[in-house]
Amino acid sequence: MKRLTGNVATITRELREREWEQDFSDISRTVLDIIADVRKNGDAALVRLTKAFDGVDLTAFKVSDAEIDAAYKSVPSELISALETARKNIYDYHEKQKRSGFLDSEKEGVIRGMRVTPLESVGIYVPGGTASYPSSVLMNAIPAKVAGVQKVVMVTPPDAHLNPAILAAAKMAGVDEVFTIGGAQAIAALAYGTETIPSVSKIVGPGNIYVATAKREVFGQVGIDMLAGPSEILILADELANPAYLAADLLSQAEHDERARITLVTTSKSLIDATERALAEQISTLERKAICEVALQNGHFILAESVSDMFQITNEIAPEHLEIQMDNPLLYLPQIKNAGSIFLGKFSSEPLGDYIAGPNHVIPTAGTAKFSSPLGVDDFTKRSSFILYSKEALQNEATDVITLAHSEGLTAHARAIQIRLEEE
Repeated sequence: MKRLTGNVATITRELREREWEQDFSDISRTVLDIIADVRKNGDAALVRLTKAFDGVDLTAFKVSDAEIDAAYKSVPSELISALETARKNIYDYHEKQKRSGFLDSEKEGVIRGMRVTPLESVGIYVPGGTASYPSSVLMNAIPAKVAGVQKVVMVTPPDAHLNPAILAAAKMAGVDEVFTIGGAQAIAALAYGTETIPSVSKIVGPGNIYVATAKREVFGQVGIDMLAGPSEILILADELANPAYLAADLLSQAEHDERARITLVTTSKSLIDATERALAEQISTLERKAICEVALQNGHFILAESVSDMFQITNEIAPEHLEIQMDNPLLYLPQIKNAGSIFLGKFSSEPLGDYIAGPNHVIPTAGTAKFSSPLGVDDFTKRSSFILYSKEALQNEATDVITLAHSEGLTAHARAIQIRLEEE
């Protein structure tokens, strides 16, 4: 891992200069062609594109209830038990996020308020291959169901060995339909619909660069959750932190992706040295050693000049996952302005958030925690305002409405109010 030191401005400038950059224009053109093909040719395009990109001859897209039940029964009981624990914790946490509307009738003759209603349908994209995670099914589907979404549709790439745990998690989370289709063509199908796959109101879930690009291109036709980048972890640690814990938690994110962003921020040089040694010891035992090695090469040890600087640097980075492995970590919580998910104390390791604790693990990356939030129930609802005015209430405020309308040159607006005052 690279070592950075200096004042806050110097460190943040160096981090920005090291940002991952890549030209995605060719990918965008390919994705736009795929979307156009699916819009025009529907299922026929899905069959052709799946043969071209996945090497699979599809005769049907939908996974039957019998296939889902069989997959559920084939999953080892200990994994079902773990998924059930996760399902309960995720459900309980998101149940507390539910919001109701309000009704305000304090002003005589006026009723106003807000309704909160669920989206009608949601599509969940679940990657295939090594990124096929049943925990992501739970994290995406459960808050949608808590919000009251009636139809949750899941798509996942076709595979001769489709992970049965994915289908088991879908059954546990209440997913209504599952289709074996992947890539940009799956996103296009969810956005515009085909003869077989229904269109939805919003698409959520992670995917590769083609999936992320397709989500960006169909936004506006449908809603999307976020455009996620590589996984991130930033650990704030004091001189009392355990280097072995720090190394283990850094590696837990490094194994996701060679482009994962791995950062330790501290005021202790000796802690950085000890953590570096612990990383070297632990990495040799990992199945994804090669991925971790590349990720760590691009990671950062940041030696801050003060504790205050540690928090300034953190808020500038706005990490996806933030661990505070410092004495009395709760005392530092008010200093965090920008972070997706915060883990307090040496026993609150980040994988708890990935699997079991309950908060959502779909979290903003690449600094977007400065203005966005983890996936939650609010992402699957919408708000509508409403008003009801009596004749007397309209008369009381008509002059102000007419004045404002004339000030903006909107005489039809003014007339719509004036005509009601002229009635007998």
